[in-house]
Amino acid sequence: MLIFYVFMIFIIIAALIAIETTNLLSAVICIGAAGFGGSLMFLFLKAPDIAITQIVVEVLALVILIRSTISRDKTFISGDREFFGVVVSIVILLAITLAGLKVFDTMEFGKPVFTNIAGGEKTASQYYVEEGLKKTGAANLVSAVILDYRAYDTLGEATVLFASILGAVVILREKSRTIAEPKL
Repeated sequence: MLIFYVFMIFIIIAALIAIETTNLLSAVICIGAAGFGGSLMFLFLKAPDIAITQIVVEVLALVILIRSTISRDKTFISGDREFFGVVVSIVILLAITLAGLKVFDTMEFGKPVFTNIAGGEKTASQYYVEEGLKKTGAANLVSAVILDYRAYDTLGEATVLFASILGAVVILREKSRTIAEPKL
């Protein structure tokens, strides 16, 4: 349980540094660190598919942001930050942090929340194990869950990965395409 608090503090510190720094490249790197901390939290929460999606999207977004940050002239805004805005931001951040800590404290560590079903009904995992072969005809239960029961979720993850890779290729290509003039 302590590891989650460490990751949460790491993500908050990285986000605050990204907000407060005046160097654009440092801000982009801190945003990447916060995303990497989030993917590690997913990994420790036993959600490797979400962790892999998070890290791929994070790396591709970092490449795009670093490329756009380095290629542009840097313009800095001079002046002090408004005190009220900073105080409100810190209060909102603390409220979200305390709410997250409250959620983690109410759960029994290592026991999935969805197993607390009232009325003696089967959980999703119990249903998959007991009915998977009969309902889908798939001999491999993992394939049945991924391709039959969670097909939309798997399609969504694949779409996110494909869109992020396609976006990186389009933005990072060397030559930009010129629009051909129509022949008269």
